[in-house]
Formats: sequence, structure tokens, C-alpha cells
Amino acid sequence: MRFRKRPVVIEAIQFTGRNSREIARWVNPDLAPFHLPEGWWAKQHTDLSFSLMIPTLEGEMEARQGDWIIRGVAGEFYPCKPEIFDASYEAVEEEVRHAA
Repeated sequence: MRFRKRPVVIEAIQFTGRNSREIARWVNPDLAPFHLPEGWWAKQHTDLSFSLMIPTLEGEMEARQGDWIIRGVAGEFYPCKPEIFDASYEAVEEEVRHAA
């Protein structure tokens, strides 16, 4: 049998290597400013680049510079390589809701 993935709108942010604070606020805006949620941590490499370690449903995963961090349909987070993200997702326009 063949199956098609259901269309679903996700939220995502691209990790630039310098936007850990922005990601922290996006992941959990209720935390004190600039703190990553429990289980998340930044890792510096010998070339002075950074990555984010993210607890996922499949275990800890690493988001490298350029990777997208996706909030899944159940509120979970996971990294996605840019090539996979580009092949799987397209931008959507925000719906404008009008008051009745």
C-alpha cells in the first residue's frame, strides 16, 4: 500500500548558531529570559561553532548550525536538516481572523 503524509502546519525556527536565546524564548516563553528548557544545552565545538542538544521522543538529538528546530503536532521538539526541511515543508501565510 502507499500512503500520503497528511498536511499539517508546523512551527519551526532555523538555528543560526547565534540565536540560542531566541530559540529559548520560542520553546518556552514562561522561562526566565535566556534560559534553555530543562534537558536542552548548548555545545561548543573545536571550530568554535555551536550546536544545541535537544531531548526528543527518540532520545537526545543535536541541532547544528543551519538545522531547523520543529515543534511537532504533540508539542515535542526535534531538529531537521535543511535539505529535508526544504523537501518536506513550504511556508504558509498566517490566517487573518476577523472579529464577528
